[in-house]
Amino acid sequence: MTDDKSATQGPSDQDLQDLIAENDTGARQPTGMTARILLYVAVAWSLFQLWLASPLPYIFSFGVFNSTEARSIHLAFAVFLAFLAYPAFKNSPRSYIPVLDWVLAAAGAFCALYIYIFYRELSSRPGLPITQDLVVAGAGLALLLEATRRALGPPLMIVAMVFLAYVFFGNAPWVPDVLQWAGASFSKAMSHQWITTEGVFGIALGVSTSFVFLFVLFGSLLDKAGAGNYFIKVAFAALGHMRGGPAKAAVLASAMTGLISGSSIANVVTTGTFTIPLMKRVGFSGEKAGAVEVASSVNGQIMPPVMGAAAFLMVEYVGIPYPEVIKHAFLPATISYIALIYIVHLEALKANMKGLPKRHTSTVQQVLIRSLLFVLTLVILAGAIYYAISFQKQIFGNAVGWIVAVECAVVYFAGLYYAAKYPDLELDDPNKPVLELPALGETAKSGLHYLLPVVVLVWFLMIELKSPGLSAFWATVLMLFIMLTQRPVKAFFRKQPDYMASVKEGIVDVIDGFATGARNMIGIGVATAAAGIIVGTVSLTGIGQVMVEFVELISGGNLMLILVFTAIISLILGMGLPTTANYIVVSSLMAPVIVELGAANGLIVPLIAVHLFVFYFGIMADVTPPVGLASFAAAAVSGADPMKTGFVAFFYSMRTAALPFLFLFNTQLLMIGLDHPLDVVMVIVVSTIAMLVFAAGTMGYFFTRSKLWESAALLLIAFTLFRPGFWLDLIEPPYENLPATEIVEKAADMPANTSILLDVEGINLEGDEVTKSVMLPLGPEASGEDRLYNAGIAVRTEDGKVFIDDLVFGGPAEKAGLDFDFEITAIKIEADRMPKEVFFIPAFIVLGGIIVLQRRRRRAEAA
Repeated sequence: MTDDKSATQGPSDQDLQDLIAENDTGARQPTGMTARILLYVAVAWSLFQLWLASPLPYIFSFGVFNSTEARSIHLAFAVFLAFLAYPAFKNSPRSYIPVLDWVLAAAGAFCALYIYIFYRELSSRPGLPITQDLVVAGAGLALLLEATRRALGPPLMIVAMVFLAYVFFGNAPWVPDVLQWAGASFSKAMSHQWITTEGVFGIALGVSTSFVFLFVLFGSLLDKAGAGNYFIKVAFAALGHMRGGPAKAAVLASAMTGLISGSSIANVVTTGTFTIPLMKRVGFSGEKAGAVEVASSVNGQIMPPVMGAAAFLMVEYVGIPYPEVIKHAFLPATISYIALIYIVHLEALKANMKGLPKRHTSTVQQVLIRSLLFVLTLVILAGAIYYAISFQKQIFGNAVGWIVAVECAVVYFAGLYYAAKYPDLELDDPNKPVLELPALGETAKSGLHYLLPVVVLVWFLMIELKSPGLSAFWATVLMLFIMLTQRPVKAFFRKQPDYMASVKEGIVDVIDGFATGARNMIGIGVATAAAGIIVGTVSLTGIGQVMVEFVELISGGNLMLILVFTAIISLILGMGLPTTANYIVVSSLMAPVIVELGAANGLIVPLIAVHLFVFYFGIMADVTPPVGLASFAAAAVSGADPMKTGFVAFFYSMRTAALPFLFLFNTQLLMIGLDHPLDVVMVIVVSTIAMLVFAAGTMGYFFTRSKLWESAALLLIAFTLFRPGFWLDLIEPPYENLPATEIVEKAADMPANTSILLDVEGINLEGDEVTKSVMLPLGPEASGEDRLYNAGIAVRTEDGKVFIDDLVFGGPAEKAGLDFDFEITAIKIEADRMPKEVFFIPAFIVLGGIIVLQRRRRRAEAA
């Protein structure tokens, strides 16, 4: 199949590189001394971040920075590079940097460094800013907003300016009554936003400084080393021969690239340059080819371990360890990718597409056997590594680190010896009329050494439970070693004489990786700082509570409408924002809405479920017209209409939009509440089947084209498999109420580290009547009074009624919105009911019936 010339050729490589540059690294590419300064500053930023994360400052007692000082220097680099790397306007010069931009860059860097330079003076006058402080703060905010506009476009700048305006004019008559607040003086606002760590220099910028930079740098080095190309080639070798193979390979390649990428746009362009033309070659339209790439690339932002840097922010905002965040986020992201591959498969079946030619063909049975053997090999290898290192720890003690380092070196050189037997991977030209897929075995073996730093990263994070920053540091150190040595070692094994040229290429790659990693961080650095303005506004004005009241007003208190409106507002707030800023905004404003209004309506779920809910809908803005930036990037590659591409991509992403609603009501999808390994296996298997059935229902195709009632039945089956508790709740109530007078005895009897669910009512300090359900943690086993106090309350009984007599300041009860003299009307305990999994039986029976009917119909159509 051939395309017309323009569609086949598409945009030039330079156009695509410019597209990435405009969104990620900066479109300005000066020459001469200016280019060297830009390079030196970017490399210096990377070296500073490596020094900050390393143990060296503490070993040498030199260059130790506290978190506030580090954030100040981090932002200074980001703002300085933003003015140098990003032109002010589309017609601004690209080949040199105007004098005004140098002035703005220096001024912005000074304002950011102000906290570091005058740290002692500022700490001696907390809350009492002088005129100099206010001038620097005001100028710093203005320059930060301009740097944000240049690096990220107008959306985040406009949102931040609206929030700043709300700080000053929240009591203006044109502000709706439901949103009004008293307003703040310039002195109070500037001090809060710039001089303290409540605003710009808050948690978000701290996470960017401590964790995010190193992961972005690691991803950049991994890509420069050749791993990005390796991932794409392996994906195509594995899946390219199947029906619609290039599209399936695009999904897998984007998933692997998403592991190390913090940008959905860069993911679209990097993998899409190769995948989109090939998808069009086998029969996908331009819109569908672009939509597949968009859906798979944006999904990379929900895929652990990086999740577009949001995973590290969740650690701070939710207050749970990083491995827990990864555990909860893994299953929804994985089944979402599996469903996308299945959607592509169904599209290929509907259009009777073929795959790309392959050197060696295999039967379905051979493919399944090889896949099973591959998975078993990985499991056995992972277990062997775990127990081998545990055994060595017992023998060698603290010296085990050096032993394992030597073992990693042996594995690395063995991998290079293996890779040297095969030619280095080069990206095929997707526009060639004939393309033969490489053999999977040879392709996979040629780059196995790239997996070693990823294994080290995951090991430190998940097994050793080191901090994300330290884990990324050691993985980056290993990555630097690989970049400097892989070419010379391969040349040695291949008996090629010119080693020095190989060494120089490695050094150039490292410097390029440092510079690219730093320039990729410009947008994230200024985004986290600008989003800090929004967080500061929330903490200063209490607008979070205002959003709760606003959503409650427009939803009428209906739970499903509350969730729908929260999802829509999160989608709107996320438009045009990078992933990191996106999560900061939606979690600050919308997560409290679900926590408070959900609890008042009986929906009490772990905080991580709420944050993942708003995060999923925030990143959907990258897909959804009219602002979907990833859709516009894919359309630029495919030559299709960006709006049509966006709508098709949103249709493909419906499974991602449905998942948050499902895991709010069934937290087992987040691996919560699973006590036995068999429970884990059942949830994984059933949820995967449910997602595939949901995809088939939405696509109108299963084994053959579905009738309308079959699609409806498939959607109902998927809903039942995802949330069987819905049907059980209709038959038996989930909770039974106990008298509130039994609260002390019940608190004493409950197992350790569980929570107690209470119905409460009362009048708060604002005079509003409150009726809600709250879940309070009881902590370890103790007396009933002590466990209730651990939950933040002391109670008294009057005339057979139980009231809150005392409230622990800052305790769980106060954070849940309880107040003095609230009445506890009932204790809710889980009812003794039949297992909800009973409803899987009729669901699978109906599913089996549809499969039989469709297979018969397909055979009849074939005959």
